[in-house]
Amino acid sequence: MFAESGMDFILGTARFVGPKTVEVGDQRLTARHVVIATGGHPIVPDVPGAQHGITSDGFFELEQRPDRIAIVGAGYIAAELAGVMRALGSHVTLIVRREQLLMSFDSMLRGLLIQQMREDRIEVVTNSQIAGLQRESDATLTILSESGMRLGGFDCVLWAIGRRSNSAELNLAATSVTPDELHHVTTDLYQETGIPGIYAIGDVTGRAALTPVAIAAGRRLADRLFGGQEGRHLDYRNVATVVFSHPPIGTIGLTEAEALAALGANSVRVYEATFTPMYHAFMTRTVRMGIKLVVAGPEEKIVGLHVIGTGSDELLQGFAVAIQMGATKRDFDNTVAIHPTVAEELVTLKTSRAAMG
Repeated sequence: MFAESGMDFILGTARFVGPKTVEVGDQRLTARHVVIATGGHPIVPDVPGAQHGITSDGFFELEQRPDRIAIVGAGYIAAELAGVMRALGSHVTLIVRREQLLMSFDSMLRGLLIQQMREDRIEVVTNSQIAGLQRESDATLTILSESGMRLGGFDCVLWAIGRRSNSAELNLAATSVTPDELHHVTTDLYQETGIPGIYAIGDVTGRAALTPVAIAAGRRLADRLFGGQEGRHLDYRNVATVVFSHPPIGTIGLTEAEALAALGANSVRVYEATFTPMYHAFMTRTVRMGIKLVVAGPEEKIVGLHVIGTGSDELLQGFAVAIQMGATKRDFDNTVAIHPTVAEELVTLKTSRAAMG
């Protein structure tokens, strides 16, 4: 694709030597516009023995399935890989620093996911701060917590505690761009760093670290700089996202708690339901589904939509379009349901309640 686009591709490690000049090996390149899009990398905790564990990068290098695996973390990667490994037959222990995982997600999603994980015999250990990791004489790994708890017998420990931006080696000081404490290159809504002609997109910015978001931001930046589309930028307010957990989660907009804090108790109402989808109705292993609409104002504009269960990933895309266009609960009510589907539940919700903190 680079060749078809007429691009010059230079393989090497780049670092800034001036505001708009980068050095790659023995070459120096200067441009009117410079985009920083160096992504990020998994964080390994600063505790004794941490090197005995692997990260999500190492996960893809595993040559055989570990029989017993501990996953430390509470975000997308931890939730997804815990489900993957359990489905493959591993004994999985998920170790979470606080009471819940996916802390930025709606409480309904978090509650139903952790309930399903436990029903699927994933051991979830909450409120645990890791103090160290040690390899035993039988080659198994033991996790030490700050409370004194020891969890042992693991064939593999996977760190999924977050990611840090790849900017430390860029010599940003030569540009006057100042990263934050996690090495994020912060930008405004136009992907501008504050230094004229220097932009940043993707995970390096620390904002909505999702591949489609980086692509969308890059395309809009190109439209503005080279396509004559003045003012073109990515709207980060309604970015739909999916967690490919077991079961999957789909979410867009404000959580119930966020809507309550931003808009006030008098403005926000919630429509929700939990049920067993027809797909699971006659199965031994039943998976509950949860749906929630968060609406605001007298017109009941939908400001948040949250789904967990089979098909959540696929149905979210279409509903995301509607919400991006400003759909109201009445718009959903006026849509004829497609039966029998999971998605029809979102256009047949009838009972509402006030938002709760």
